[in-house]
Amino acid sequence: MTATPGKAPKKEKAKRQTPAERLEALRYNHMMYGPTPGEVRPAVKKVNYGASYLNHPKFQSLMTAFKNGTAFKFDVIDKGKVCTISTDGSHISFNNKIIYYSRTLNRYEDNLLLDKTSTVQFQTTDALVHLVFAVFRHFPELGALPFFYMNHQFYQGAETLEASVAEQGPNLLVGSFKHTKVQEKPRK
Repeated sequence: MTATPGKAPKKEKAKRQTPAERLEALRYNHMMYGPTPGEVRPAVKKVNYGASYLNHPKFQSLMTAFKNGTAFKFDVIDKGKVCTISTDGSHISFNNKIIYYSRTLNRYEDNLLLDKTSTVQFQTTDALVHLVFAVFRHFPELGALPFFYMNHQFYQGAETLEASVAEQGPNLLVGSFKHTKVQEKPRK
């Protein structure tokens, strides 16, 4: 205790735990004993990939142009960087790299293919991730997704999309969709 002449002695305060010490103690307790019964784990945040694009008028125009075989282009800003999304009717590009492209199946349908190498190149860009899922979700006839996105990587089954390029090649057949490139002529 410290005392000055003429004043009552001050009582020394007990040292409080700092936030860093508290976190370290909590980490140690979790490691040794696991979570406490009253402790609530944070819920995993589920991201609805592609939802921001699906109802947007520019994306709708892009998909209409892709189905009709015409050209369309628009820009998206992702983390301060301008990204260009475009179509010429046979493919959908992201920053001038082809992501999706179509090949003729029959007179009324095209096969939709995903270029894995370009997709892997931009897989950390949020705008591309949403574009990949939005294009897929735009065509309900494609069915279930053949890939998923987790920890800033695309996965196809148990392996990453990047690893599947070496085994299966750079193209992923997503499915077939109906296009409107052929105009029906009435019979006489």
